[in-house]
Amino acid sequence: MSRQHYRISLDAMSGDLGPEAVVPAALDALRTFDDIALVLVGDEAKIRQQLGNASSSRLSIVHTTEVVTMEDAPAQALRTKKDSSMRVAINLVKEGKVDAAVSAGNTGALMATAKFVLKTLPGIHRPAICTAVPSGSGSHTHLLDLGANIDSSPEQLHQFAVMGSVMVQAVDNNAAPAVGLLNVGAEAIKGSAEVKAAGELLASSPLNYVGFVEGDDIYAGKVDVVVCDGFVGNVALKTSEGLAKMISSNLRDEFLRTPLTKLAGLIAMPVLKAFRRKIDPRRYNGASLLGLNGVVIKSHGGADRLAFANAIKIARIEAHQKVPEKIGAQIQSLLSE
Repeated sequence: MSRQHYRISLDAMSGDLGPEAVVPAALDALRTFDDIALVLVGDEAKIRQQLGNASSSRLSIVHTTEVVTMEDAPAQALRTKKDSSMRVAINLVKEGKVDAAVSAGNTGALMATAKFVLKTLPGIHRPAICTAVPSGSGSHTHLLDLGANIDSSPEQLHQFAVMGSVMVQAVDNNAAPAVGLLNVGAEAIKGSAEVKAAGELLASSPLNYVGFVEGDDIYAGKVDVVVCDGFVGNVALKTSEGLAKMISSNLRDEFLRTPLTKLAGLIAMPVLKAFRRKIDPRRYNGASLLGLNGVVIKSHGGADRLAFANAIKIARIEAHQKVPEKIGAQIQSLLSE
């Protein structure tokens, strides 16, 4: 190749749609970015069926014989499915054959496999899952952890803040991301012992820590990174997704209720389309598994073509910006102080 390409392996078999979503998304990504090369990992016959006559010098296939299902326990997937599309896609990162991996598979199995194969960066206790959500400022906020760690110590919450801050610096070109710690109130006296202790650690760190934030601050555009343990983060994210679906459904029902509301809907259609695009979860699909010796992106299991293509975009950005290396350097700098 005459120029540098960011190589990305795609777990083509996982998720609700498997190759039906991953292969078209890969072709879309290749058309959008001329500096990536993609490796489709999975059942070659099924992948080629979706490819049809499409081809590219920047697209290759690695055949595998197994698939990690949503029902597989993480330990079982790790132990018994060594030739799964998920495992091989991550192995390619470990072997240096690709710069990043993307999978829409079982979250627990993906985290367990990625941690086992790639290992965590020196100084990182546990990896965290981080994703962007739309904010009221017209930008977005990064939220972590989203379920990798149900119970997190103050030290781990501090590490999540460092990882989230470094990632935002790299991918958003933000020199000093504002970091908030999710709590039941903004006052210093509120919160669990772990959250209060984490707040003290963050207040004495070089991060741009702005203090405790509440749930409604996630979407207010006041902070760039919101830190919490995985239980809280996962509940917050799933609640938000459910609320967005409910609002969309109710708006549609109300506009279709009478001839007059249908007319109002037609008049409001440009505004509604713009709003729908702004909050469309598919355009924010792609959660980063931070703290690993490599870039791994988790796509939503129900991702369609557009959503999976966005996950590929995020993998490209993190590979280009060398996010794991920058997180590792920042953690080592903090440990040496």
